[in-house]
Amino acid sequence: MNVIEFKNVRKEFKDGDQIIQGLKETNFSAAAGEFIGIIGPSGSGKSTFLTLAGGLQTPTAGEVLINGQAFSEEKEKKRAKIRFKEIGFILQASNLIPFLTVKKQLKLVDKINRSNQKDKANTLFDQLGVTKLENKYPQDLSGGERQRIAIARALYNDPSIILADEPTASLDSEKAFEVVKILAKEAKDKNKAIMMVTHDTRLIDFCDKVYEIKDGTMNLYDKETAVAH
Repeated sequence: MNVIEFKNVRKEFKDGDQIIQGLKETNFSAAAGEFIGIIGPSGSGKSTFLTLAGGLQTPTAGEVLINGQAFSEEKEKKRAKIRFKEIGFILQASNLIPFLTVKKQLKLVDKINRSNQKDKANTLFDQLGVTKLENKYPQDLSGGERQRIAIARALYNDPSIILADEPTASLDSEKAFEVVKILAKEAKDKNKAIMMVTHDTRLIDFCDKVYEIKDGTMNLYDKETAVAH
């Protein structure tokens, strides 16, 4: 089952009198359980793709569907609700709140949801090997530990989609592989559709599919021959 689809999606930006094509007409889908890599040079359209997938921008043309629902056509308030429930974000800088302990990063989500999922938080921390860190602050953690917490926070709402934007960029090779292995496992074990933008082509071996974006055009990428087709 496809949890996210792009149907003839195009995104254009105005720069003075010029029209910049951030993403040319794109058809794309990701199924539950798929771990998809997205590569390409800086400025190629990768971030535009992710912001469209996350509903942070709306397409100039075409539509984005989440679980069959025309997500991109909803008003911002409704998109925000869908985004909070169905999409988890993992960013390069982890974006943890500096004045909250690890445990309280997730409790904040409970406050927004008016829920109490202490058992779920404990399970996630155990799975990601960060239980011993729950009373620490972000500045007391290594880069790899912060990314594990960011993954826990992204998974806490049990979203069907995870969007990871350069989640390993600030990590050394060992920690980068560790984080990507966790993402690949989560996709399979929790039946999530995970899309990861990366510049590190060593990591794409962990992905089920890889797409390359160049000059706003998105194509399936052949990992075996390293030739886009």
